[in-house]
Amino acid sequence: MPHQFTTAETSGATSATLACDCYVHQYGAIAAGRRAPHYPSDMTDAEWAHVRASMPVPAWLEGRGGRPEAHCHREMFDAVRYIVDNGAKWRAMPIDLPAPRKVYDFFRRWSRHGYVRELYQRLRRLQRQREGRAAEPSAGVMDAQSVDGSETCPAATRGMDGNKLSDGRKRHILTDTGGLNRCGFSRDFRLWL
Repeated sequence: MPHQFTTAETSGATSATLACDCYVHQYGAIAAGRRAPHYPSDMTDAEWAHVRASMPVPAWLEGRGGRPEAHCHREMFDAVRYIVDNGAKWRAMPIDLPAPRKVYDFFRRWSRHGYVRELYQRLRRLQRQREGRAAEPSAGVMDAQSVDGSETCPAATRGMDGNKLSDGRKRHILTDTGGLNRCGFSRDFRLWL
């Protein structure tokens, strides 16, 4: 995984520890323990500690309704990281990870509520502080990319780049001077990260 998604491992933490302290294991209806790590994209205990510290409290724990989730959050994150790291299809996930539909629903729900973006921003700030820099950048680099659109791409979502004479989509990205993604914009400048 790229360095902006990983954290330094603290002393005493090993990826062989099979205990999990996610909300589902602490208060949910599933048994203690988790699967053994098999893939390079699986989180270490130190990485999980950073993610776990920034997780929102589920609505069912605060009495706002809903039912306890049936899958370990750490395993869900490992499954999403597996997809991102390998570029695999959702349905091509290994059998020892949670069901692809469950992982996809988890990812969509957390993306819709802005948790994925918030987690990325927290990890980006942490990485900058670890490098001895201010948490928020004071300068940035903006770039644009034109991506050719196929005939199946709706006309409402694509346009013409006059400089490159290409038909497709244009996306813009803003990074800090270290290359960490600050935010990105689509062709019509709706924030996408």
